Amino acid sequence: MEGAGTKAKPMRGADGEYPRNPLFRRKSTKALLTDAAAEAVGLKRALGALDLTLLGIGAIVGAGIFVLTGVAAAMYAGPAVMVSFAVSGTACAMAALCYAEFAAMIPVAGSAYSYAYATLGELIAWIIGWDLVLEYAVGAAAVAVGWSGYLRVVLNGIGIPMPAALTHAPGALPAGIFDLPALLVVLAVTAVLYAGIVETARLNSIIVGIKLFVIGMVIVVGAFFVRPTNWTPFMPMGWSGLMRGASVIFFAYIGFDAVSTAAEEVVYPARDLPVGIIASLAVCTLLYVAVAAVLTGMVPFKKIDVNAPLASAFVQRGLNAVSGIVSLGAVAGLTSVLLVLLLGQSRVFFAIARDGLLPPAFSRVHPRFRTPYVPTVLTGVLVGVAAALLPIQEIAELTNIGTLFAFTLVCIGIWVLRYLDPAMRRPFRTPLVPAVPILGALSCSYLMKSLPLVTWIRFFAWMGLGLIIYFAYGRYHSRMATGAGAREAGVSAAP
Repeated sequence: MEGAGTKAKPMRGADGEYPRNPLFRRKSTKALLTDAAAEAVGLKRALGALDLTLLGIGAIVGAGIFVLTGVAAAMYAGPAVMVSFAVSGTACAMAALCYAEFAAMIPVAGSAYSYAYATLGELIAWIIGWDLVLEYAVGAAAVAVGWSGYLRVVLNGIGIPMPAALTHAPGALPAGIFDLPALLVVLAVTAVLYAGIVETARLNSIIVGIKLFVIGMVIVVGAFFVRPTNWTPFMPMGWSGLMRGASVIFFAYIGFDAVSTAAEEVVYPARDLPVGIIASLAVCTLLYVAVAAVLTGMVPFKKIDVNAPLASAFVQRGLNAVSGIVSLGAVAGLTSVLLVLLLGQSRVFFAIARDGLLPPAFSRVHPRFRTPYVPTVLTGVLVGVAAALLPIQEIAELTNIGTLFAFTLVCIGIWVLRYLDPAMRRPFRTPLVPAVPILGALSCSYLMKSLPLVTWIRFFAWMGLGLIIYFAYGRYHSRMATGAGAREAGVSAAP
């Protein structure tokens, strides 16, 4: 990476060595950890392995199982949506192993953004950080829309209908103007996040308990009403339909990566982060496949309600009381997903701003609550407005491409760092390197290929905006550019 004729040593990735090309300067893992430890008023360390596992389950089990299962089955995969979940889960498992190594090795806020800074350089780190902003913000908006849909089911069931104009985004229904419930739930969750990580974790644990009970009831009760004839034809739209379904429901697995964004709030990160990431993904994959089997066995895939598939399936089988409980569970479950996604969003903003790539206001920590309050409030407002004005399917597909891109770069980053710094201490090691990272990157890339062209166009437009911000602001205000990051690592800044 060095320019011709320079006398500097080539970059090997060890602490204290930085390339002269500013676009690819890397922040050493030592500097990342120094920044996290040097905060005057740091984030509060209060989370353990169980908290992280519940955070992961809280984020993963939500819109995917309560909403997008119906979308993928009715529109793309049919009963083969069970296999679609397994395909997405396999791709996620390989990415999760890579995330676990990074999270244990570099336990700082920022998730894949921070990992990319240590391995692939500042420009790639900015790109993936900007991508994570898209993933969490748009994902949270999609969840809020799903939450609003299930709330309508609950209120209609008790005789309190809400006007379509105030409960649907423009384009979702001809009469839709503004999704007010989606906006209100985002603002309420933002208030909890503002108050502190302990309160957030406590609320999340309660909600996760409720929705796991509801999902267990769906599987046990629904199994008695499964008709095997509903599983034929198993792949009505062929392999392409199955894979398109896998790419759509990949949204259902967003969450385990959000666990790593809370790294600076974990008491024993090297031990507990890998446990939280892998355990939450394993539990949720099993639940997804079981629920998909029950749903497509209860109702012919063409008759699945894409807005509230689980609740409507029980209504079609005459189990209105169970449908009401499912809807209440969905409302609770989607709330916890929203909680974790907004948590991840604010922590990514916090990490990027701490490195100087965004204005310093985004890295301010509240002196009393010890939370990054500026990005928390800003994210809540912007996500709430997006949820009120955008339909869920378009939001979900845009979230998926952002997530898959992030997973791909994390998988590549593990392989790169094993080469650059093989002697670095790794409390958790991804097995079968380079096979697992390569397969993880290829799997995620293949799922990206299955997404529609319009999603790619929107993705590149978002990335283009991000590059404008980086070259106009971040490149010149980066702490690595000013020498602050290099001084903390004990070396000189690149000229």
